[in-house]
Amino acid sequence: MQQQSEAAAAPSSAWAAGKGSALMSLRDVYKQFPSGRQTVRAVDGVSLDVLQGETLGLVGESGCGKSTLGRVVTQLQPATAGSIFFEGKDLAALHGEDLRQMRRRVQMIFQDPYGSLNPRMTVGNIIGEPLRNFGLAHGKERDRQVQEIMRVCGLNPNFNNRYPHEFSGGQRQRIGIARSLILRPNFIVADEPISALDVSIQAQIINLLEQLQDDFNLTYLFIAHDLSVVRHLSDRVAVMYLGVIVEVANSLELYDNPLHPYTTALLQSIPVPDPVIEKDRTPIILSGEIPSPINPPSACRFHTRCPIAQPICSEVRPELLDYGNGHLAACHFAGKLQGSLAEKVAEESVAEIRAAIVADEPGGVDGATPVTA
Repeated sequence: MQQQSEAAAAPSSAWAAGKGSALMSLRDVYKQFPSGRQTVRAVDGVSLDVLQGETLGLVGESGCGKSTLGRVVTQLQPATAGSIFFEGKDLAALHGEDLRQMRRRVQMIFQDPYGSLNPRMTVGNIIGEPLRNFGLAHGKERDRQVQEIMRVCGLNPNFNNRYPHEFSGGQRQRIGIARSLILRPNFIVADEPISALDVSIQAQIINLLEQLQDDFNLTYLFIAHDLSVVRHLSDRVAVMYLGVIVEVANSLELYDNPLHPYTTALLQSIPVPDPVIEKDRTPIILSGEIPSPINPPSACRFHTRCPIAQPICSEVRPELLDYGNGHLAACHFAGKLQGSLAEKVAEESVAEIRAAIVADEPGGVDGATPVTA
């Protein structure tokens, strides 16, 4: 199993200093699935910190491993290798009752608001089941707590005897949110919680999540592929590609100054709600599909689709480097595909752009330093 470099294995000090301690820390986390005689490398050496009280957005194309990583963090699926520290305890090493008790503090909001609810149970029983499982409330006290959390999540408390099919999609997602909050957790993984909802309902759920974060002092790992939503909701954003993290930065910094070519291409894919501007734009179009996680490209995973790839990109795996202010990127030519150069991709040949950077030493922006513990 290929290991990340030591520099990339412990990134917390590069961005956490002065910004609060890490509530959840991932170190060299791998998740592999057997596929016949082959192995699917869904998560391949991810190291990441989620700071207390923040919302960390996790973005990337479908199939890059975002949801798998979220399930590994919550231990719905065990990690193949690596450590997942939550409040100083390695969740990957917990078993039995210790792991069960941890679930009171770490919860998940699922993507499908209907598929994640038992159609044979009333809403009151669905939301109150965690209280019963942990023996925290019974009878009228449990009903009171269920109705209170329903009210907090914008649901009519008198509907606790109804079934999931009697609610709209947005209401069902509120039920899922209420269920995740009933145990008063510290950390919530929100796995694309609005992707299955209408646009008008999405705004309501986003506002609810923000309000709940303030009221309950929550920390979110927010998984999504809608970059505009991530920008609105997240304090920091991590970009994932084919099982690895390729860039992490403050939300505003990432959108204003992307360093990795993949991030630049993702941001340019966001449509502009102005027909005049949109007509004149020529976004970067990535060629091909995401390679198979069964046999990912060597070294830099993105080099097979990158418009400025050089020979070194297929030979040496780029380290996750700090380019200042906690802006991390794993690219030999970080920052080369942005601004005016990004516009030239559509106007000039890729060969001319490659010629413009081929004389540079690998390492991208001047002053970049490896991320160290």
